[in-house]
Amino acid sequence: MGESNVFRTPQTIHYGKDAFKKIGKEASEKGQKALIISDRIMEKLGYVSECSDILLQGRIESAVYLGVESEPTDVYVAEALELCKKEKCDVVISVGGGSCIDTAKAVAVAAVNGIYIGEYMGGKKQIEQQPLPHIAVPTTAGTGSEATDVTVITDTTNDVKMMIKQPLLMPNVAIVDPVLSISSPKSVTAATGIDALSHAVEAYISKKAQSMTDTLALSAIEQIVKNIRTAYNEGENVAAREAMSIGSMQAGMAFSNASVCLVHGMSRPIGALFHVPHGISNAMLLPAVLDFSRDDCVNRLADLAKFFDADADRLSKEEAADLTVYEVKKLCYELDVPNLQGWGIDQKNFEAAVSKMAEDAMASGSPQNNPRVPTKEEVEELYHVCFSYQFSIEKTS
Repeated sequence: MGESNVFRTPQTIHYGKDAFKKIGKEASEKGQKALIISDRIMEKLGYVSECSDILLQGRIESAVYLGVESEPTDVYVAEALELCKKEKCDVVISVGGGSCIDTAKAVAVAAVNGIYIGEYMGGKKQIEQQPLPHIAVPTTAGTGSEATDVTVITDTTNDVKMMIKQPLLMPNVAIVDPVLSISSPKSVTAATGIDALSHAVEAYISKKAQSMTDTLALSAIEQIVKNIRTAYNEGENVAAREAMSIGSMQAGMAFSNASVCLVHGMSRPIGALFHVPHGISNAMLLPAVLDFSRDDCVNRLADLAKFFDADADRLSKEEAADLTVYEVKKLCYELDVPNLQGWGIDQKNFEAAVSKMAEDAMASGSPQNNPRVPTKEEVEELYHVCFSYQFSIEKTS
């Protein structure tokens, strides 16, 4: 028998069409006044006022913080925390993408524990007091943050993305309603969808993979691969959106309990220094990192080929692994994922930052879970490869 494993999820998950309507009942069981953490786009779409209205029906008052404008920062956390205290909120609700959810996780912890969220980075300090209850409502099918015990907050003083993973960061309730993701534009659908695929693939090839995470990762990959193009091309297709939202959540559970690997290790510094949204930077890196890792995870990559090609079982393990890598590149190409240069990053600035990015990537710990563990020099080389990486490739026979 192998070593024992641990598997964590939110206490309650509501998923499927109209799940959003359950928020009043859940909040009324957790507190009396909610802090809704969201952004201006969600406000314009009417989701914030809809949330407030449903809460009122459950006799729950709410205050609203809409300052999340980009990847989550310690500034947003401080602002939202101040409002939370001023309004005496005793439950936190996040409505939005991963940035809103990650901000809310940090606020829920800081409101009770009273120290700067960065103190918990890298497990230096353990969260001691039970955070405020947190209900997470994702509006994109991507980060899976509603089902993870991880938050990534940018330290604005040092330009570092602080990856903090502790059991008490897990939301108490996840409400996954595919209808909320219908409003996502094509570019967001693509970036968040490939982000979810990155989570699932990395959880499956991770050195820390376990049987429960394998089951969820494989299911997530199947849902995403079969539905992402439809969700991208037919944004109003509720069935495709539902499959993507469930796939994203499963991927979140998988990587939260296994781990992410080299893609995420390299992705965070790009976000911190060049302000590329997390989902897009993961998508930019995934094919090149799979190329780099391939020889050390041939069997696992071969397992995934069947989701791309029904006849994949006729192929050798090596051919099937190559097919998986090829299909991921092709998917990025079809979904208009840019490389770093195409995103508009200045080459000189990028070259100057490569050494620091590689250092920060290695320090995060994620690359050590990769099937092929890179040296700092190999990470630097991979950054150079990814800068002008071509997703459109000729298929090798």
